[in-house]
Amino acid sequence: MRAARTAVIVGSGGREHALARQLAHDGVTVTVTPGNQGMPDTIGEGSIVLNPRSAEELEADLFVIGPEVPLVDGLADRLRAQGKKVVGPGAAGAQLEGSKAFMKELLAEAGVPTAQFWTFTSVEPAAARLRQLDPPYVIKTDGLAAGKGVFVTDDLDEAIRDVEEKLSGRSFGDAGLTVVIEEGLRGPECSLMALCDGTTAVACAPAQDFKRIGDGDQGPNTGGMGAYSPLPLVDDSMVSDLLDVAVVPTLQALNARGIDYRGVLYAGLMLTKNGPKVIEFNVRFGDPETQVIAPRFASDFFDVLMEVATGSLSGPPAFSSQAAVTVVLAAPNYPSTPVLGGEIRGLGATGQLADPIEGVTVFHAGTKRPDPIGPFLVSGGRVLSVTALGETLEEARAKAYLGAARIDFDGVQRREDIAALAAKEEGAR
Repeated sequence: MRAARTAVIVGSGGREHALARQLAHDGVTVTVTPGNQGMPDTIGEGSIVLNPRSAEELEADLFVIGPEVPLVDGLADRLRAQGKKVVGPGAAGAQLEGSKAFMKELLAEAGVPTAQFWTFTSVEPAAARLRQLDPPYVIKTDGLAAGKGVFVTDDLDEAIRDVEEKLSGRSFGDAGLTVVIEEGLRGPECSLMALCDGTTAVACAPAQDFKRIGDGDQGPNTGGMGAYSPLPLVDDSMVSDLLDVAVVPTLQALNARGIDYRGVLYAGLMLTKNGPKVIEFNVRFGDPETQVIAPRFASDFFDVLMEVATGSLSGPPAFSSQAAVTVVLAAPNYPSTPVLGGEIRGLGATGQLADPIEGVTVFHAGTKRPDPIGPFLVSGGRVLSVTALGETLEEARAKAYLGAARIDFDGVQRREDIAALAAKEEGAR
């Protein structure tokens, strides 16, 4: 009989819920800190419980840090100093996401293809550079902005206004006091999350997310309104090539700086007509991409993550042939100032669909439940991710939207085109 296995997940969103459910599915007892009230569950021989104490006060076989902020703040370093096994880079490696300028410098060292870029701390030289470029204009905060610090427009005046808002501190405070202006790239996007054990990198199944709030990629950027996996245009051979072009040289450049990187290297890629180029690197599992990647894991999730933490990756993980689609339900007025407190209808006592659909899971992010026998309430911008598995993208997509339609709250926002084009491409093959 296998010994009991325990894990702590740090975070409270849909990504952390997806990680916890997959670990519990493999028989692990999972503690989430701080988590949210939609997560606790018993799943086969595993379970998910909440604990409000900090990760540094908890004990477990394995620690997985979900969000970027505690990684940049050095939580992984502090946990490792306590002798704990951790999935997540230390503060030095987390600069790859904590500073866009650092990332660009490292990619240049590594010879990783990326968009041309320029860094500014004052408006006039930034505006002068924008006037020299062709649209689309891409302006990013240097620091962390919860996935919302990227502005893309074809309108020069709008681009200059965005620079003014960022550099004044009005948009993102200190995170925006340095901006990175990039050459605009065009092409399909691909999210490739690689697991790294310090020296070796192996790829997870690719995914694609949808950043804009509205259908047809209209409106402002969000933290992500949905995702799907796999990608019809990205086969195993291309995944291998992307790993070699983008991830492996980056890991080697980190090693050359003396950084022992153990965690996720998430490459956001643009597949341009001139070849793949890195748009950005994140230092953790993506959100909402994890909601479609974790359910497709066919290897034992705990064992693979333990190999990451202990520097002993034995090979790439296996993934189900099934497709996965997730649709995010967002609060009214998100991503600006979300309207909170609305009652969520359509969820049962466990936080899953009151009227279940086989293969559909609800991952909680911006929810709370003040009364343990009362309804769940909206407590954040991205409220829920409704994820479905299917034999094809079209089947997964249909089930995800069927599940999403069974949940309602006042002012709910969702995109209606998640994975639509990919499902059509898949059907044409």
